[in-house]
Amino acid sequence: MLFKQKKTKRTGIWLDKKKAIVVRLINGETSMNTITSNIESFRPHGGSGTRFKGGPQDVLQDSKYLEREKNQLRDYFKNLASEIRDSDDIILFGPAETAEKFYKELTLNYKDLSSKVKDVVKADSMTNNQVIAWVKAFYKIKDDKTG
Repeated sequence: MLFKQKKTKRTGIWLDKKKAIVVRLINGETSMNTITSNIESFRPHGGSGTRFKGGPQDVLQDSKYLEREKNQLRDYFKNLASEIRDSDDIILFGPAETAEKFYKELTLNYKDLSSKVKDVVKADSMTNNQVIAWVKAFYKIKDDKTG
């Protein structure tokens, strides 16, 4: 009697605030998708109009920006979570703390996905081909250790 081998959907996501590169490995097949974040970059223009540095208007502008960025980040993470919902194993990596923030979001709001995250790793900026190679190497090493 022949048993069908279950397809293992392994996903690697390199992400920063601008974009996420999602690499999927499904039974030897590799696919890649890029998701842009639409998070505005913050560039303060001018000051508060006083001769003193950092008036209250600066703080107000900063808090409005931070709230807007938080909402945009939440939307970005929602899109990413939707993209990877059928994954069996997930690795998150990238520069800065965006990957860690995404993992925290998964832990709070997408518990079924957070349990599939194998690791969160800091990594430099990479080309698409480097991201694909990194994900393949990660899962190959994982396979060697587990069996």
